[in-house]
Amino acid sequence: MFYDLNLPWTSAKDPELPRTLAFLAELGYDVVALNHTLTGKLPVELTCAIPDPLPFPVPPKLTILRRLTLPLTSAIHNARLKALSAGYDILAVRPTDEKSLQTACVTLESDLISLDLTQRLGYHFKFKLLSEAVRRGVRLEVCYAAGLVGDPNARRNTIGNVTSLIRASRGRGLVVGSEAKRAAACRGPWDVVNLLAVWGMKQEIAFEAVSKEARSVVVQAGLKKSGWRGVVDVVDGGRDEPLDETAVKKDDTKQKAQVNGNKRKAKTIDSSDAGTEEKPLSNREIKRRAKKARQESSTTTKEHTPTSKDES
Repeated sequence: MFYDLNLPWTSAKDPELPRTLAFLAELGYDVVALNHTLTGKLPVELTCAIPDPLPFPVPPKLTILRRLTLPLTSAIHNARLKALSAGYDILAVRPTDEKSLQTACVTLESDLISLDLTQRLGYHFKFKLLSEAVRRGVRLEVCYAAGLVGDPNARRNTIGNVTSLIRASRGRGLVVGSEAKRAAACRGPWDVVNLLAVWGMKQEIAFEAVSKEARSVVVQAGLKKSGWRGVVDVVDGGRDEPLDETAVKKDDTKQKAQVNGNKRKAKTIDSSDAGTEEKPLSNREIKRRAKKARQESSTTTKEHTPTSKDES
């Protein structure tokens, strides 16, 4: 299965969004996440901005997820991350500087770290920092659309930042999304694999970035909602429906009849076996019978041996 976890959501009246979803389905994607980027202050009521169901037709074989991306500028948002993730399938943070990137990699409980690679970053990626995020189960997102159809500066910055990110992370824990605002910026899964190979990533790792690693993000995000510190929800199901009293009584009588029938069969078998089987002989009886056999053999030999009178 192929995943695209970053398709920007603007509004339900956007005419380009249904065409982009249909085109992604034709390209071979199975799961697409609509990404709502939260700007400004956090609202008081944290509700999902993406309606369910969507107000336009969706390809039947395409699974739609809902994602929230929060620009990370300070530590004020940390306390409300759990409340934000309740209404969405995936929670991503977008650091704006090196300090916020360190916070996202070390302490924040998010599913994705999405970097704006179209800007010229004032810091360098470090392997220890990125590996700490991967160790905690947080994945790093790379978006390719800006490197293909953006303005020259955005394309140059995207290619340079992606190359340095691949080199610093050694290709570990990377997820690829499109962040395409129209269908013309989307590429097929295998085209994305070849594009990342040109940018310095191994093909097998690039393939995992659009399949295995993206799937792990979705699965772990679901587990965070249904579990807490190793305790998961128990799904109520699999119980038999309560039977009527008459049906229960019939089952009991059938079981009793079967038990009684088995007992009768066992008694008849035991009685028949008792008449046919012989008791084992004791050692004393064996010796007595052997002695009797020797005596009988000796008497028979005496009767058949001729005497001297008979010979004369």
